[in-house]
Amino acid sequence: MSMKRTFQSYSRREMFRIAAASLGGISCSPWLPRLAQAAGEKRPPKSCILLWMAGGPSQLETLDPKPGHSNGGPTKAISTAVPGIELSQNLPGLAKQMKDVALVRSMKTREGDHGRATQLMMTGYRPMGGMTDYPVLGSMVSQRMKPPGSPLPGFVSIAPFRLANLGSGFLGPDHSPLLVSGASDDPNTRANLTVENLEVAGGDPAALGERQALLNILRQGAPSASSSALKHASVYDQAMRMVETRGEGAFELDEESTELRDAYGRNRFGQGCLLARRLVERGVPFVEVTLDRTAEGSWDSHLNNFRTVSSMCETLDPAWSTLLTDLRDRGMLESTMVVWMGEFGRTPRINPNRGRDHFPDAWSVALAGGSIRGGQVHGATSKDGMEVVDAPTSAPDLYATILEGLGIDSSSSNDMGDRPIPMIDEGGTPIRELLG
Repeated sequence: MSMKRTFQSYSRREMFRIAAASLGGISCSPWLPRLAQAAGEKRPPKSCILLWMAGGPSQLETLDPKPGHSNGGPTKAISTAVPGIELSQNLPGLAKQMKDVALVRSMKTREGDHGRATQLMMTGYRPMGGMTDYPVLGSMVSQRMKPPGSPLPGFVSIAPFRLANLGSGFLGPDHSPLLVSGASDDPNTRANLTVENLEVAGGDPAALGERQALLNILRQGAPSASSSALKHASVYDQAMRMVETRGEGAFELDEESTELRDAYGRNRFGQGCLLARRLVERGVPFVEVTLDRTAEGSWDSHLNNFRTVSSMCETLDPAWSTLLTDLRDRGMLESTMVVWMGEFGRTPRINPNRGRDHFPDAWSVALAGGSIRGGQVHGATSKDGMEVVDAPTSAPDLYATILEGLGIDSSSSNDMGDRPIPMIDEGGTPIRELLG
């Protein structure tokens, strides 16, 4: 006859080994357990959805076309819902949403390397040797806007393309992103999106409870913990709260109509945008959805730029435009800001491989919803696209605008104990005409 061992029957060595094994899975990701549905309550707080275009999309084939100029290539411009504003022919769906969208065509940054530019546009700070580990935008928003005591994460990253050094930084693991990945981009798999390592090890909730009880015993008998141990404990406790709620509502994409899922697109990015709407609907303040490549290539279009960007937009445009429509139809667009950007733009001059190279000197981003006044363009580039000729906009300016639009004082600082760290790099000024 088998007999279940009591806690007291384990040796101290065994208890440490069991605790280490049970924590091992959690240490490999800041947010491992399943996402909770907040008691079925759908409340739309002010939220932000970042559509992150990893690789640097060409502004000339998206938001700032130059038809008729040799730098514009074969890309045509189309009219939008706002007279006088044109977009690339690759974005017909977004063109219909233009009344809610504001374009910033005057981004001027100084980082042309993928890694450094990504850090700049993800954190608002230029990389500095030996300097602070700055948090990304999602972690900043989580720290300021996550409801106290909520079992939901403040920051979710869907289909992430991340550099190892980019995360919650000095804000700590409480504001690290929950990472969500798609098992496949094959439409036959319905591009289902899941949180890694959701299930209880061994499928036995009782065993999970025993492991947590063991951990509590070890904690009570342990000497004062180090900073890293306290951070680890914080991650574990948040993870357990999410496991215990066992709410899977946000991930039940089959609850949505077939027509709506098709409209978003049966791919990771399209279904990721749908999931983003479901997450903000349940109170998550920041969701990031990444589009970095399709079967035809990536935004990093050094080769065959025109074919590649057209392919990327076939995935981007339906998802982006349907997201705006879906938020509007549900009365959520006024409380949800949608930001579209990459780390830089592409060279107006076409290279010998019919491609475009890295170009931080004059490029574009787009903002919609929330406190953003749509139907306008901020700044402008020259006729050849080579330089900003009106209202140059820096990364800190953009960050200040986003934060202020979310009700966060962009001039405030984060306290690191020994010194305050400003939320954005010095010189950042909100673009007031974009804010309602």
